Amino acid sequence: MTFDLNQILTASLVLFAVIDIIGNVPIILDLKQKSGKINAEKASVVSLLIMVGFLFVGERIINFIGIDVYSFAVAGSLVILFIALEMVLGVKLFREDHTLHPDVASIVPLAFPLIAGAGSMTTLIAIRAEFDLPNVLVAIVINIIIVYLVLRSTKTIERVLGAGGIAVLKKVFGIILLAMAVKLFTSNVQHLFTS
Repeated sequence: MTFDLNQILTASLVLFAVIDIIGNVPIILDLKQKSGKINAEKASVVSLLIMVGFLFVGERIINFIGIDVYSFAVAGSLVILFIALEMVLGVKLFREDHTLHPDVASIVPLAFPLIAGAGSMTTLIAIRAEFDLPNVLVAIVINIIIVYLVLRSTKTIERVLGAGGIAVLKKVFGIILLAMAVKLFTSNVQHLFTS
């Protein structure tokens, strides 16, 4: 089991961009207002369990149905590309259901699908094809810690960054995500034609 700081940093940045917890501050504030309270601990733990569970079981599921990791990584790179385009261009390509259930607002829709949603799961399988498992696990934990800290201090973050700051941050991470989508695509698509 070897840890690579470079892989951990890259995987952490990609997950951070996909989860987009800073960009989701307005949605989180809206959920908090509607439900009265957001349980940061519960949302973080459930998100961690979903992501780690999918990291291990997700690959088995795709292998079971006869899809190799490279094909999934290419498909994942396309999904990441569209998420990045949403962030950079400010357009809405995916329809999201944010129906609020007051009793479980910390789990649905906050932990799933907002934090550990389709984008995060696709990204996990895609970066799993690129990086070693221990490094991806560390990246997940780092991101969940960031998620927890953000959930605990949403009002402060919104006040400090302001609407303009959040918008700029979203665009910057969108560009990073766009570059990562291209890298994932080019480094995995060649395996589809050589195997």
